[in-house]
Amino acid sequence: MIASLVASSALGGRRAARLFERNLLVTRHIWLVVAAGFFEPLFYLLSLGIGIGDLVGQVEVDGRLVDYRAFVAPAMLAASAMNGAVFDTTFNFYYKLRFARTYDAVVSTPLGVDDVALGETLWALARGGVYAAAFLLVMVVMGLIGSAWAVLALPAALLIGFAFAGAGLACTSFLRSWQDLDVLQLAILPMFLFSGTFAPLAAYPAGLRWVVQATPLYHGVELLRSLCTGAVGVSLAGHVLYLTTMGVVGLAVAGRRIGRVLLA
Repeated sequence: MIASLVASSALGGRRAARLFERNLLVTRHIWLVVAAGFFEPLFYLLSLGIGIGDLVGQVEVDGRLVDYRAFVAPAMLAASAMNGAVFDTTFNFYYKLRFARTYDAVVSTPLGVDDVALGETLWALARGGVYAAAFLLVMVVMGLIGSAWAVLALPAALLIGFAFAGAGLACTSFLRSWQDLDVLQLAILPMFLFSGTFAPLAAYPAGLRWVVQATPLYHGVELLRSLCTGAVGVSLAGHVLYLTTMGVVGLAVAGRRIGRVLLA
């Protein structure tokens, strides 16, 4: 029984890898567009972290003072991982699902809807991971790493990418028109600005703090900020559990929804 499950999982992984390979081949022709998604968080870091950072000075993180640039940088790292995952699982995925009808052809092969969901998640995760790795290199060059725990920053960024990839696929599978994508952007932009990215949680009004803490990006930001500044504690387990659950549930919902859309 266990051997059968392992073999089935391995086969599903190989099938999903074929869709990943297809996306990789397509991206070779639009690599500049893909790379452009890395620069938005970088520009925020340079403009706010360095420009405004000179005015702010230091910020308290779990009882210790850190330079504002070191405070903002992990948040931009989390945003890089989110951007890579979200872009592919919203705009690109919606186009292929509703207009190009790419997956109609895909599921006529040995690949099924679960393989589509897994393959697209892996691709979004890879894109988010590339953004995160490049941004982490920038942080190292700028001297914004303050702890040896930062060696776990890249795996943590991949977890953030997984969470947003699963949620992005699930949400996009419910959309009916291009205008619905504006609703997603309306949710993503405030979350980017007000998830503890540019100010500590204590700076928010008491009545809004629970709203901030409920956002997925807040958990990603806090996870990476703790690792990069060395403020590591048991609370990290809660952030990891939140993001893992978000990704797994999103991936499961996406698998069911893709099948319904293709059969509609």
